[in-house]
Amino acid sequence: MLSGRTSVMVAGVCGVFFVAYCIYFDRKRRSDPRFKEKLRERKCESQQRKISYGATLLPNLNDEEAVQKFFLEEIQLAEELLAQGELDTAVDHLTNAVAVCGQPQQLLQVLQQTLPPPVFQILLTRLPSISQVRVTSQGVTEGYQIGPAYSESTPA
Repeated sequence: MLSGRTSVMVAGVCGVFFVAYCIYFDRKRRSDPRFKEKLRERKCESQQRKISYGATLLPNLNDEEAVQKFFLEEIQLAEELLAQGELDTAVDHLTNAVAVCGQPQQLLQVLQQTLPPPVFQILLTRLPSISQVRVTSQGVTEGYQIGPAYSESTPA
């Protein structure tokens, strides 16, 4: 068994080696000629993923079955995301559900009773943009995309 002093020395040496290892690979990574290009590519890819993930295609509002299916899917996705702790994405799906709901006031009352107050407040702040989308898309029969990246509807 190692004495207290020896174990402290071993831990110190291991710490020094770990820091040296980190510095070596960070320097190697930064000296790569394509380092900045790779950073830009990753940033663009992540932004594209956010836009495509956040955009939602509204169903045909004249087809009640499609609207009901969309509504239930959005509520289910929101519940799953809330359970995982992804509040922003969950609120996006809830706002989509409110956008297609036939009786949004009753849905909001139910959500107020079931959601935690901070999540419900986020939902309330996002509702004005969704109401614009709903008014814009009510006369439309085919899908329009909505989501956090869009402030108003844009053709799919």
